[in-house]
Amino acid sequence: MVLALVVLTALLTLSVMIGSTAIAPSVVWHALFDPSAHPDQFAIRDFRLPRTIVGLVVGAVLGLSGALIQALVRNPLADPGVLGVHAGSSFAVTVAVGVLGVREARGYMWFAFAGALVVTLLVLALGSTRKGSSPVVMVLAGVCVGAVLGGAREAIQLTDPDAFDAMRYWNAGSITGRPLDVLWPVLPFFAVAAVLAFAVSGPLNALALGDELARAQGVRLARTRVIAVLALTLLAGGATAIAGPVGFIGLMVPHVARWIAGPDQRWIFAYSVLLAPSLLLVSDILGRVVMRPGEIPVGIVTAFVGAPVLVVLVRRRKASGL
Repeated sequence: MVLALVVLTALLTLSVMIGSTAIAPSVVWHALFDPSAHPDQFAIRDFRLPRTIVGLVVGAVLGLSGALIQALVRNPLADPGVLGVHAGSSFAVTVAVGVLGVREARGYMWFAFAGALVVTLLVLALGSTRKGSSPVVMVLAGVCVGAVLGGAREAIQLTDPDAFDAMRYWNAGSITGRPLDVLWPVLPFFAVAAVLAFAVSGPLNALALGDELARAQGVRLARTRVIAVLALTLLAGGATAIAGPVGFIGLMVPHVARWIAGPDQRWIFAYSVLLAPSLLLVSDILGRVVMRPGEIPVGIVTAFVGAPVLVVLVRRRKASGL
């Protein structure tokens, strides 16, 4: 845990220093604690620092949402992207922008929440069988729902290219140019969702043993699932509203947390909150360096890293259950 904190602190520092031009640590220090008229300091305070803070929060939210959904559906292949939650949020935001003319994050974040909730409930319903939830069926349902909504989203965007020209980076998954004004409205929802997620982490441990054993241990299954779905909706919907559909972070990080901490969801959640921002910031830094002075959106970088990892996880013998 201490090592994860040290790594995260180092990456936060590098995220402020590295960009189209490198900035010395002394300039970063003066920009934060001793403001002056140095031109780089304005770039740090107005652009790089807000971008780093947004990356920190969005990464933590994506990691926690991935760990939560894997525990909820007992499927190590689950994450908000694979199960179509990101697609639901993106489709709802696209409808808000293209049909209703909403342009501000404070307006379309409610649509992102609603889209995440509807798709989560739909995938949970499609993945249910007479014998309980099926992890394989749930993944297939999420992929299918995500594909349908992705096609519908593209169709809407093609009808009005001008309206969505400013959303190109958002659709790819990016934290570029995100001011702190975008973060403040959703921060209370993230805080409530985190409290709810950790509140059900104990019952989710029992739920991993199966519904019957969890019920025998006194776990209220319906209440646990409702709270988990509510937390997941707030986390995935808010993250998508800010940064767009950034995939694979919620899939990879909980596995690393599970390798470190074992099966206890309380520790998995805690490690995911620390490790996921590190992965997001590393991807964002790589996106700035590879095509300097241009940038690659962080969602594309995580996709390049996450796709091979997903293939490896699918081929593992125990990938169908948790």
